[in-house]
Amino acid sequence: MSDNPSPLYCANHPNVETGLRCNNCSKPICPKCAVLTPTGYRCRECLRSQQKVFETTVWYDYPLALGIAAILAFLGSLLASIMGFFTLFIAPIAGVIIAEATRWVIRRRRSERLFRFSAAAAAIGGFPLVLMLLISLLQGVGLMNIIWSLIWQIVYTVTVTSTLYYRLKGIRFQ
Repeated sequence: MSDNPSPLYCANHPNVETGLRCNNCSKPICPKCAVLTPTGYRCRECLRSQQKVFETTVWYDYPLALGIAAILAFLGSLLASIMGFFTLFIAPIAGVIIAEATRWVIRRRRSERLFRFSAAAAAIGGFPLVLMLLISLLQGVGLMNIIWSLIWQIVYTVTVTSTLYYRLKGIRFQ
């Protein structure tokens, strides 16, 4: 009898020797295939099947999220165009308000792509005033005021989009 058990090889990479096993299905996995979870290492298949439980959105959540995020981001950009420097303080608050309004409209359903979709909608909502200011800048009327307004609009759009993204991201999918 030998004390050395036969070597294990990764289920996905048959030429890679490993000592790891998925703590859910016990399949041998190499470090490239292993995903560290709070309960130990899991294979990607077990992780995907577990995460499908968290996909609760329905098809109409995407247009609802698009509408509410884009409209509220546009209204916030109108406010930011008036506020100037204070946009630095208003934009994160607007991002949180838009995220919570979006979450409320879709009734707290979630999916892997919904937070990205909502962030893109917020960027789209902040874009019309940026575009309008760029056109005014090309015309050369009131150059200094337009440059500052453009800077604050870009700051607003980037801040709202990133705040909304991280606020809605919630559960981390891999």
